[in-house]
This record gives sequence, C-alpha cells and structure tokens, in this order.
Amino acid sequence: MKLLRLKITDPAGFRSLPCGFEHHFRTEWTLQEELAKPEGFAPFVCAGPNGSGKSNLLEALAAIFFQLEVKRVRSSFLPEALQNEDLDFSPVAFELDYLIRIPEEYRHPDSPKWAKVGVWKNPGESVHFQWENQGDFDTDSYEIFKGGHAEILLPQYVLGYSSGENEILSLPFFKMRVVQYDEYWNALSKQLPYPGRPDTRLAYLDNGFSQAILLCNLLFQNEATLQPFSEDVGIEALKEFRIILRRSIPLTRQQAAAFTSGEYVLPSETQNGRFADNDAIYLDPETGDYRLKLLQGLEGDERTSIIEKLKRCATLHYQDEASDTLTLDYWVNDETKDAFRANFDNDPLMLFQAFQVLLTLNLYSVSDALKADLYQSTSHYVSETVPTLASDERIMRFKFVRFSKQGVQQPMMLKELSDGEHQLLHSLGLCLLFRDTNSLFLLDEPETHFNPDWRANFISRLRQCLPGTGNVEQEMLVTTHTPFLISDSMAEKVLVFNKDKASGNVSISQPDYNTLGASINKITMNTFGKRETIGGHAQATLEELRRRFEDGEDKERLIAEINQKLGDSVEKVLLIKTILDSMEAGG
Repeated sequence: MKLLRLKITDPAGFRSLPCGFEHHFRTEWTLQEELAKPEGFAPFVCAGPNGSGKSNLLEALAAIFFQLEVKRVRSSFLPEALQNEDLDFSPVAFELDYLIRIPEEYRHPDSPKWAKVGVWKNPGESVHFQWENQGDFDTDSYEIFKGGHAEILLPQYVLGYSSGENEILSLPFFKMRVVQYDEYWNALSKQLPYPGRPDTRLAYLDNGFSQAILLCNLLFQNEATLQPFSEDVGIEALKEFRIILRRSIPLTRQQAAAFTSGEYVLPSETQNGRFADNDAIYLDPETGDYRLKLLQGLEGDERTSIIEKLKRCATLHYQDEASDTLTLDYWVNDETKDAFRANFDNDPLMLFQAFQVLLTLNLYSVSDALKADLYQSTSHYVSETVPTLASDERIMRFKFVRFSKQGVQQPMMLKELSDGEHQLLHSLGLCLLFRDTNSLFLLDEPETHFNPDWRANFISRLRQCLPGTGNVEQEMLVTTHTPFLISDSMAEKVLVFNKDKASGNVSISQPDYNTLGASINKITMNTFGKRETIGGHAQATLEELRRRFEDGEDKERLIAEINQKLGDSVEKVLLIKTILDSMEAGG
C-alpha cells in the first residue's frame, strides 16, 4: 500500500485537523521514482513537539478505515447497534487516495500491479470508491463490497499500536474487537459455521497480545528472521508455555433466550440438562444455573477446529470437570514446532489469528447495553468502561511463557523483561507476523522506552522485519520524538508537525534539508526547536558562568571552574573560546 493524499472535508474538522486540511504523502515525481526504483521498506516518520497533532493523522486514517470496515462487514454480519445506515461517524466527510498492490490471483499477466483507489465521502452521503485502473470505475461502497472487490481495493489489515495511553487511536480498533466478539456470539447462538479467524481487518495489538505475538514468532520463524530478537534482546529459544481455556460461562435468562428462540425452557423440559434445540446451552445440575459452552463454535471438527489443533500440538492436556477448564501444556522442542507448522499451515499469522479469536472471547462480560454505547462512543476513555476480568474468569490466558536468554542461566518469562525489551519484541514481532500482507501500520511512539542505541537502530530493525520484497507492500506511519528515526529517513518520508497556538490547527511540512545522515543536533534544532545540546540545568549553570565573565570576574579562574563543573559540549567550548578571545584582545 502507498498513501497518496488525505483531505478532511468534515465541516467540524477532525480532532485538531481543520476542515480543508490536506496532505500529499507523495508527489507524482517521488511516486514514479519509488515505483521505478524500489529501495525497500521505509516508514513515514511523524515528528514534532508534544501536542503538535502527530497522532491526529494516525487517528484520522484509523477512523476512515473503521467506517469502510463497518460498510464491508455489514454485507455479512454486523451488530444491531451498527446496522443503522444513517449512522455517521467522524469524520463525516473526507477524501483519501492510495495505491494498493493487486494480489496475483486477481491479476492477468498484462494487468497493472497497482490499483489507484480514491475513497471519499460527503456529509450525509455514503462512501464512494473510484478505481482509476478500471476506466475510472466509480461506485458506492455497497456495490464494491457486494461485488467482492474489498479483497482488491482495501489493505488486508490496518494495524494499530501505541506504547502510551492514546485512547483515541485505539477507539475504532476496540470497536471492531467487540464486533468480532459479537460475530462469534451470533454464529454460536444460531449454530452457524465459524471460520476460526477474525473477519474484521482492523486489529489493535496492545499489550494484551504481547505473549501471543512472541509465541507465534518463536514457534514459526527461523533463526535469521529472529535476528533482531536475539541481537538486541538476547532471546534464544522458547522453552515452555501453558494455555488455560475456560470452556463454559454462566448465563442470564435473557442471554439464554437468544439460544432458545426467545423461549425460556424449564429444567423439567430438558433431557439430561441439555436443550433440545441448541446443545451449546445447558443447566448445571448442581446449581440450577444456565451455562453456555462458549468454546463450542471452536471445537467439534477434529480436523479444522482451533481447540483440536491446539490439543494436537500440546505435550499434554487435561480437563478439570469441576471448573470446566481445559489446560494445555507445551514443552517446546523441534517436534512441537513441527506440530504447530503442520496444524496451522506453516503460517505464524494463522496461529496468531486463532489466539486473537480466543483472547477476544474475554469480552463475554460486556453487556449488550454497554456494547451499544461503545459502538457509538467518541469517549477518550472507552477502555475504562469495559470490565477487567480476574485471571480465573477469563476464557483464555497464557501462563508460564518461558524462554532462554543470553547471559541468563534459568529460563525467564516475558514479564521479567524491561519495558524497553518488551516494547521492542512487541513492535518488531507484529511486523514479522504481518510481513507477507498488504497492510497499513499505525504505530504511535513505539520506541519510548528504548535506549539510544536501540533508537538509532530502530529503522534498520524495521527494514529487517519488513524487507519490502515480493508481491506485498506495507505502509507505515510512526510518530516519534526521536531524532535518530529522522536521521535514518529521506526527507520526503519525514513529516514535521506544527500546531498553531492561537487556532489549534495542525500543519505538516517536510524538512528543507537532507535528513538522511543528518546530525542529531541539527535535527533536534530544526524539528523540535531545541537549539542547545545540553540539559536545562546545565544550560542554566553555563549561563551563570557567562554572566560572571561579563561582570568582570577573573578569567583564568572562571575557565578552571568551567572545566571542573561542565562536561564536554559545543556550548562549553564556545564560552571558553569567548573568554580566551577577550584575554588575547586584552579585555
């Protein structure tokens, strides 16, 4: 995917992006050069002071693709709260142009490799698509998705990640996570087949997915692919892990009605505590409570079901009848990895999507009323309204994920790593999982806990994980306060954000100098407005010494004090030179 242009035409604007805000990601000249001489993967680096609106651009893209996903999913399944065609999500009007690489299975030998797609929406109207490669094919979103063109015209996935508390970025992704749960619940209640993977294309890979990301990579990727893991963090090999699955949950009578055609069935009307019309729901003979076999839609078929696949890969598994809990233990060796490859089509992404489905089932405690509010919410604190389950109440959880690490005698767990190590494994791991897809990555400050060396190498690590070869192409936007990311990027891939203090409007410019290889000092001065190369306290100390020089204190004594108090810096050298020059001039 290659972003070309975004324009906000919503009269109310979007966040700090005003109505009329427009940004061209690529000029026609840079686009043609990029297509003619591809130089591998390179993200857009969004930089600027705190609060300058960097995240707003990512949020706008996430919000737009959320709207498109709602339109697409409506053709197959969508919760009742989102079925209303009159619902208008922010931004209510926009224009978005991009190139998308056409999958080989949809291309003729002489057809173009790229589709140029225009998506726009006017207030009160439906979303429209324009596919210029097909004779300016122009139609609304309903016809696009009804005709099955979504596989061609949309990115395979839109992936979000934030190392901080950017609730606004996560909001559209979180809504889609709840849609994913409702899709499964609908299939289970109506006894419909379920594919065992998320249908929605938006995925917010927050810390709840860290263990799943690490496991999938360590089980499937070869040593060369995992080099960023081993070289920086020192990860060597996965040793063991456990998956605990809670198979059934209690139901209210209202929930039970959804599984019994709206009729409450008394215990005396069941056979062996089971309902005749839906054996996913039953009565607990000890408590008399309704219970639902929530995992039933993922069990059953011994060849294709997620649960059976995980059982076949396990070293051992057992079921606690009292708690109706399934425990799967894995002692990892080459045979374990072979079993996962055989059961999940030698594809780490397929295993990860299975984990996605199971982890999403932990949303079972969210009420219908709360979900209806979530679907239409614009709150900045939406996740705070979702109940946090105790570990034994979760449908799925990982335990004892242990791996060997260089320089550490005993296997250690993911939670024992530092924040920086955890963040590096998470951000690079999600890139490895989706490296063979045409996807859009929206990463909000993924390197906040990195040491300077890791920050300096982060672009190189991203290029290792996303080599930009073959028949797929990823696009990535990264927000940052790190000059190193700018120094490793061409100027046309650097977006410098500024926010007008009076109006609050955001503007984007590109550096007017060659950023690739530029010094950190130059970038810090030009992008973040900091001209000094030393800290604030040190600068105040230096200014006090300068004042004493200007007041006529003994120069030689001052030079000695400067050398004693301050370390080497450009500012220190310049002050000493000023003093020495005055001594030579007899001042």
